[in-house]
Formats: sequence, C-alpha cells, structure tokens
Amino acid sequence: MAILAYRYCSELEAAEPVSWPQPVDRVYQDMGGRSQLAALYTDCRRDPQAIETVVVQRFADLGDSLDAVQGWWAKFSQLQVALVSVQEGAMPSGAIAGMVLAQQVQQQQQQRRIRRGHAERRVAGKPPPGKAPYGYRRGPHQYLIDRSAAAIVRAFFDHFLLYASLRQSVRYLAQNHGKTISTSTAHRWLTSPVYRGDLAYKNGDVVPNTHTAILSRDEAAQVDRLLRRNRPFSPRSRSAPRSLAGLVRCGRCQAPLVVSKTVHRRGRRRIDYLYLRPRQCPYRHSEPPSLEPAAPIRCVALPYEAVLDAVIARICEELPPSVNQTGPSPMVKVGESIAQQIKDKQALILQVEALQDQGVLDEQTAMLRTYKLKTETAALQAQLGQLPPASLLSIAETISIPQFWRDLSESERRFYFREFIDTIDVTRREGGWIVTLSYRFKSPPQRPSE
Repeated sequence: MAILAYRYCSELEAAEPVSWPQPVDRVYQDMGGRSQLAALYTDCRRDPQAIETVVVQRFADLGDSLDAVQGWWAKFSQLQVALVSVQEGAMPSGAIAGMVLAQQVQQQQQQRRIRRGHAERRVAGKPPPGKAPYGYRRGPHQYLIDRSAAAIVRAFFDHFLLYASLRQSVRYLAQNHGKTISTSTAHRWLTSPVYRGDLAYKNGDVVPNTHTAILSRDEAAQVDRLLRRNRPFSPRSRSAPRSLAGLVRCGRCQAPLVVSKTVHRRGRRRIDYLYLRPRQCPYRHSEPPSLEPAAPIRCVALPYEAVLDAVIARICEELPPSVNQTGPSPMVKVGESIAQQIKDKQALILQVEALQDQGVLDEQTAMLRTYKLKTETAALQAQLGQLPPASLLSIAETISIPQFWRDLSESERRFYFREFIDTIDVTRREGGWIVTLSYRFKSPPQRPSE
C-alpha cells in the first residue's frame, strides 16, 4: 500500500525543510492554493484501498481555518485513509484530545497569518515590526530621519571613521553628546544595514535603498574595512594613540613591541621619552651568565621616534616599486564584474516594472521578482564594499613623500600605516638595527641586506 505526503507553504515564504518519518511514494506540494491537496484527495478516492497513509507536516497545512482542517479530515476518514502529522502524530479520536489539537491548529494558523503579514511587508519594502532604530522614526511606509538623534549617530560615525576606535567613539558620545551606549550597541550601529539606507529582516534578506541613509556607501565600505582591519589587533592596540602600536615586533624574538613612556622633569619643563619595548621577551628569564655563559641577552627597548623615522623612510623607498611590481590588482577585475552584475540586476528590475505595466505579470508576481532582485543586488553591493581600494598606485605615489607623513597627526598616521602595512620587524645588528616591512597587498618581502 502506498504512503502519500502533502506539503503547503505560502507563496511569499520559502518552503521549510521537512524530514518524513517514513519513506513516501509521492509528495504533493501547494504554494498559496490547495489544488494539489484536491488532487491528492482525488487520487485517494479513485482507489482508497491502495492508499495506506497520508502524511502532512502539520494538520494546519490542510486549511486556513479550523473548519477547513476538520472538513478535510472528515473526507479522508470516510475513505478510511489514515491522516498522520509529522509534528502532532495521528489524528486523535477523543473529545479532549481533539480540543487540544484544535487549539494547536488555531495557534499554528495564527502564526502563519503573522508570518504572511511580515512577508507581505518585506516584499513591499516596508520596515519590519517593532521600534525604529535610534536615529529614525517610523513613517507610514518607511523609516524617516529623526534629526536630533540622527545627528548623534552621524557624530559617532564621523569619530569612528577618523580614529578607527570603537571604545573611543563610545566615550566621545558620552562626553560630548550625553548619549551612553554599550560597545555591543556601537558595533551593531557600525554593521547595521539600516543606517546605510537598507532594510534587514529576520530571515537574513536585505533590501537596498528603502529610506534615507545616514551613512553613505563609500563610508560604509570604509567602516567595514576598518572593522576587518582592526580585528587582528588587541582592544588596547586598536585605540592606542600611537601610530606604531600593534604593528611592530622584534625581529629577533618575534615578541610584540609595546609603546612605553618615560617622563623627565627639568624645572617646569616636562619631557616625554617614548620607547618600544618587548612585551614578553623569551630571553628575559635566561640563566645568569655565571651559570650559563652562552645565555642570550634579552632584547632592549628602542627609541620610538627613531623607529618611526626609519619606518617612514622605508615606506617612501619601498612602497612605489612594490606597487609597480604587483601590477594591476586582480581585485579590480573582480570589482568591475560585480559592478556589472549590479547594473544587470537593476536593468532586470526595470524590465519587471515594464512587464507589469504591460499586463504580462500580475502585481504579486512582479513584487516577488522585484524583491528577489533587490536582495541579490544588496548582496552584490556588500561584496563590492568589502574589496580593497582600486587606486592603490595613485595612493602609493602620494604617500611616498616624507613630508606627507610629517604633516599627519598620530591618529591619521596610524590609519595609513594599518592600511598598507601588515607587520614591522625591527632586527638588531651590530652598530644599530634595521626595519623590515610586510605589506598587506603582497607576500612578505625578503629581508634587506645590511
């Protein structure tokens, strides 16, 4: 005897994955209507002796109301075909069990109506239910700018784009704007599609350009790159005031070099001396020379300004030839390909609107197709924003001028250092030390000769 299965999902929702408890001979599936359910009943009525069981994912799939579910259950009962649900089991026969099942069916149907309402708002490009994000207020069809709150959000983004420090930006809001937020909330602000003019829903779909953005596309791409670039650094190094913090390591023991400060007072004058010292040198706890004559001497501190001057000189000397050797970045072609795909998606959206005006597509089909194309466009825009800048050669020519680095503040210099440099190795040699730079856009370079 055959075992048949029936599935139902709304035309606005994706079908849920289902695992049937036993092998089935045929699956009937409806999207929106109940035509396949009627076909299933017709096949059962044609030869009820050949059908053993009809399996459904849940009894609520049989209709949009409790009466409809009970009607279909009565029809299958007349044919003496067992009706089994994956979630609820077999249809109960007792009065109390039937009442409990009826409550479950009504609850599932109510949940489906809510999900359908959310899906309709999603396809129409309307905001999801709930309170509007800080900086916006709810309008009749989209989020509207709340001027007073949006100014605070904009100040937070400006500060982060300038200093690339999440915790420092949070403190800036509290001190200068009286707005206290947690670092987790600040991170959500930086990654939220809402502030970029997009809508994000619980199912992960993102619809672009639905309302006025507080953060432009270029600034959003810069925020993403800053977050990705700061990820390898410790929280203290990310917001350190010195440009070399988190980048320098000892070429001998590979220990990271941290910035330390010594203060000397000469009368009323205060002189600050900056040093780079190993955080945990492996030779620090070596045996005394009396017990181990060949014990290596621990690494000593280096003057910060001298190392900074050597790094700037090395960048001005190596960066332009290194960029020329790499040639055109393959990411340029990738970016052009993604940009072309975005243009193609936008052209398809216009074609769908034209087909709807001509009457070829009905309104619901056109909305579904437009929604799908918009979500695909948003995904492509996210990929495009994560690519590195294509104008690497022109930037390299600019920053190869020593005076350019001298005119920058420490925070601005830190920004450019982390943009191009992966690590800075300081190796001691007889009579001094040398600096070796490892760039982000190429493999680690060979150590220069003395």
